Amino acid sequence: MVTSICLIFVHSNFEEVINHIQPVFSHHYLPFADTGYCSPIIADFLAARPPLRPFYAYTPVDPDFGRAIAEKSAQPLRRDLLAEALYQQYGKIEMKEEVRANIGLLQASNTFTVCTAHQPNIFTGYLYFVYKILQTIGLSRELQMKHPGHHFVPVYYMGSEDADLDELGSINLNGKKLTWNTAQTGAVGRMDTKGLEALIDQVADSIGYAPFAGELLEMLRKAYLGHSNVQEATLSLVNDLFGQYGLVVLIPDSPLFKQQLIPVMEEELWQQSSAGIVGRTIGKLAENYKVQANPREINLFYLKDDQRERIVRDGELWKILHTSLSFNGEQLKKELYEHPERFSPNVILRGILQETILPNVAFIGGGGEVAYWLELKDLFHHHKVPYPVILLRNSFLWIKQEQQQRLAKLGIGVEALFEDTELLVNRFVFERTNAALVLRDEYAAVEKLFNELEEKARSIDITLVASVNAERSRAVKSIGKLEHKFLRAEKRKFAWQTDQIRALKEQLFPAGSLQERKENFMPYYAEYGPAYFEHLLKALRPVTDQFCVIREC
Repeated sequence: MVTSICLIFVHSNFEEVINHIQPVFSHHYLPFADTGYCSPIIADFLAARPPLRPFYAYTPVDPDFGRAIAEKSAQPLRRDLLAEALYQQYGKIEMKEEVRANIGLLQASNTFTVCTAHQPNIFTGYLYFVYKILQTIGLSRELQMKHPGHHFVPVYYMGSEDADLDELGSINLNGKKLTWNTAQTGAVGRMDTKGLEALIDQVADSIGYAPFAGELLEMLRKAYLGHSNVQEATLSLVNDLFGQYGLVVLIPDSPLFKQQLIPVMEEELWQQSSAGIVGRTIGKLAENYKVQANPREINLFYLKDDQRERIVRDGELWKILHTSLSFNGEQLKKELYEHPERFSPNVILRGILQETILPNVAFIGGGGEVAYWLELKDLFHHHKVPYPVILLRNSFLWIKQEQQQRLAKLGIGVEALFEDTELLVNRFVFERTNAALVLRDEYAAVEKLFNELEEKARSIDITLVASVNAERSRAVKSIGKLEHKFLRAEKRKFAWQTDQIRALKEQLFPAGSLQERKENFMPYYAEYGPAYFEHLLKALRPVTDQFCVIREC
């Protein structure tokens, strides 16, 4: 299916109109499972195949949101604490009115959220960060239309307690890797933003001449140079980029949020129930699929200052790994109740915290996230927390006008782009050559000849058959080598076209991966401005099993 959209900004000044006319885009959709970038577990998830069906509550392409809303309505929620914590978090930035209105709505019992989660990668990290957020916005809009008696608020849940700086501290920009050089440790969200000014200067060198670069660089400087830590900087940037859509950013690193998880954390520390529950689920999953995340005995970290270390039990003591800290039972309970913010859930319990503090009906995640959520349904049931609708995030391939023109000249369609590069090159040559590059007749002739020789050998001396077949093998290999040489020679005649194909594939699938897993949103925003998000919102399908290719015509 293909649709075309043309967006034009209206200005009073004719020159401004010319400068801000936006190009026409077409949208092409194909099954995500057919792209070659879909794991077996996600393919089965999208198809609702029987082996995987018991591990989630709602089908991913036709979920019963009415049932999800009803189940969430029955859960006791501290909406007052949710609003209070959110107002506190937004205290250091200029809150957009759309955000303020949505935080107000969260206090009403007929308001629900659509949530996505991601760590506070510097400058948002990979493209799929933007895709996930826009999908939460799109799904909130769609649910609002289909369920007019309720309100739906999009939420970005920031994984600010992640300590993997190697992953969160780098971005790829126009083929170059930019890395934040800092010696800080612990939760990345708590890290000081010192040193990021030099990185912003490198961003400016890369995108500085694009039409909307100045606007974007101003947001970056306001966020990272105007705030003391990464989580506040990320809140500021995401608010500037998406606040007009009413997106609410939630930072779980707060006593008001963590205190609501105390019963779960207390059970985890004293009974270690998660390991057994999730372990049994994983045992069943592993019969057919690769397991995404394995539980620890205790699925909590201890978070303080620049430390985020695992908690382990050793007899009657609870020790903090890689530190001299330890607690007996009485001390640990006192620490938990007085400072719940010092306890940080890992991947096994993170979702329980999210669904405890939010009136959430749907969670949007990437393939890896969906895979670990499939391990958690029984754990949710154990803690009497409703398990949400789980949706795979949208994926896009963005083809710029010049790239699309070259593809059109080469006669390469959308589906062909997802083929292996050399297979695509070979097929291109085969379809356009006048030479017979596949030596089918020659193979058949060799087989006929050696079948006759085998019969003769059998009639003379049965031991000669092995020699005949050895020669057959050599002959077939020789023809194969000739066939390869013929193809190579023919490729040289199409050298500029095949070079173009390889270059385009590398541009569109950098390092053999999807754009969204390598590139950052900034070059696109610098070129198209806020209209970039509007293009994506029009192209995305909030609930889908389709991959979208966006072509600039």
